[in-house]
Formats: sequence, C-alpha cells, structure tokens
Amino acid sequence: MAAFTAADVKALREKTGAGMMDAKKALEASDGDVEAAVDALRAKGLATAQKKSSRTAAEGLVGVAVEGTKGVAVEVNSETDFVAKNDKFQDFVRKTTQVAVAQGSDDVEALKGAAYPDGGTVSDKLTDNVATIGENQQVRRMKTVSVNNGVIVPYMHNAVAPDLGKIGVLVALESEGDKAKLEELGKKLAMHIAAAFPQALTAEGLDAEVIERERKIAAEKAAESGKPENVQEKMVDGAIAKYAKENALLSQVFVMDNKTPISQVVEQAAKDVGAKVELVDYVRYQLGEGIEKEESDFAAEVAATRGA
Repeated sequence: MAAFTAADVKALREKTGAGMMDAKKALEASDGDVEAAVDALRAKGLATAQKKSSRTAAEGLVGVAVEGTKGVAVEVNSETDFVAKNDKFQDFVRKTTQVAVAQGSDDVEALKGAAYPDGGTVSDKLTDNVATIGENQQVRRMKTVSVNNGVIVPYMHNAVAPDLGKIGVLVALESEGDKAKLEELGKKLAMHIAAAFPQALTAEGLDAEVIERERKIAAEKAAESGKPENVQEKMVDGAIAKYAKENALLSQVFVMDNKTPISQVVEQAAKDVGAKVELVDYVRYQLGEGIEKEESDFAAEVAATRGA
C-alpha cells in the first residue's frame, strides 16, 4: 500500500487544483512521492504549474528598505501569524532590514553577526526575541540590488506596516533620466512583479533544473499525443519556449495592459524619462515561499497522549 494519508491527498489537491480521485491515483502511482505526483498530474493536464507558490504557509514578515542606489529585501519567519502582528517582532524586522541595506550583501550569516541598533548583534536580538515572545523565529534570506545611476523602487503588497508585509518587491532601474518618472515606472513594474511572479529576469536566468523538469513533463505530454517523433520534439521545444516567455520578467506580458512585453514597456519609457532605461535586477520575496508547513492532527495527538 502506498505511503500517504488523506491529508496528503488534500495537500496535493490544494497544490494542483486536481480532483480528489485524480490526486489519490497520482499518489498511489508515485508511492506517496508528492513532487512526482504533481509532475504526473501536470503531464496529464490535470494540474497547473506554479500553483503551490501561491499557497505558502510559513508565517512572519518580509521587510524592504532602500538607501540611495541600493535596496534590500529580508524575510524573517515566525511560527504563527499572531507573532507577525506583534509590535516587538515588527520592530525587529524593520531594524534588521535597515542593518541589511547598510551591509549591502546577500549574506544572512553576516547579517546575523552585524551590530543591532539597540546593542549587541542581530543574532543576539533574535535570541532575546525568541526567549521573550516564546516562539521560534529565523532570519531566513535576504537579497540586495543596486544601480550605478538610477533608482531602486520598493513595493509592499498588502503592507501590514510601512515596508513590512507578505510580498515585498524591489525594482532596479538604471538610467540618467528623470528620477521622479523612473519612480513612477518602477512602481508599475513592481506591481506587475508582485502579481505575475517571474522566476528570473531573462530566459537565460531560469533555473536549469526547473527547465529540465518542464522538458520531461512536456515530453510525456507529447508522447501521449501519438504524433511522429519529429513533431513531438517541436511540441517539447514549443512548450519550453512558452514556459520561458511566461516566467522570465522581460518577456512577460505587462499585467496593466495585457499585451505589451515588459522589455517594451521599459524601452518605451525612455521617451518619457528623457534617457535610456534598463531594468537591471529585481527582487520578489513572498513570505514562506518554498516552505511546506507541517500540519498536525490535534485529535490524534490528544489520543496518542492519552494512550501514553
């Protein structure tokens, strides 16, 4: 018998949008391997790519900060959303993000060892918070972006406090043009990034392992079509090209007009800004992205405790 539970079936349905029986059969076929089940459902056209990315579970906050021509996004996790609403926790995330932007790197360990504004190090303050609040907390990740001449534009989707929320975005625009107009452009691009969830700036920057996984799924779909091998190869190449176009920021279609590629939006902005504009980098941090939250069965825990 395959090693999975009803909770696994439910989780797979939520990740993929597949029906209950389809999810169950996929888990049976994969012997309980969730990722293999996801791939199998997608190959059969019963699941949607990237759906799990919008169902993140870990709690905490994302903070963003900009200082001159550099900016940083930092994610700090907590066990519950209740703690994320705590003033002490929010103050820690805000001040840690300010320390991070001054540091100007992507090194989380260096950030933990950096001086905290209230004394000690960031790590010392984190330890104190854990002891005081009574819940585990972690500085999970950070990313810095910068430009030589231009602007870094921050955006927080559904902010819970200034520069704190669950989806934080930074846009790095290189240009000698009007800074105020660059800020306007950056804000629109940041809103697009928050909504469209690009995986990389360009197709070349997409994760090679992800592309290989997509290729295998596309090959399975093509094989099921029964068409000649040369046609199947074209089908696979077409599927990968489509995936790259939809997931690389510069080739994505701008959500505000649903027709113009982002690369053209940036290029066309030069006339308004008064100089060439280049989108050189971005950050999109969604709270808990890539973390699977453990779900406990409270009734089973109570029964086990009573049995013990």
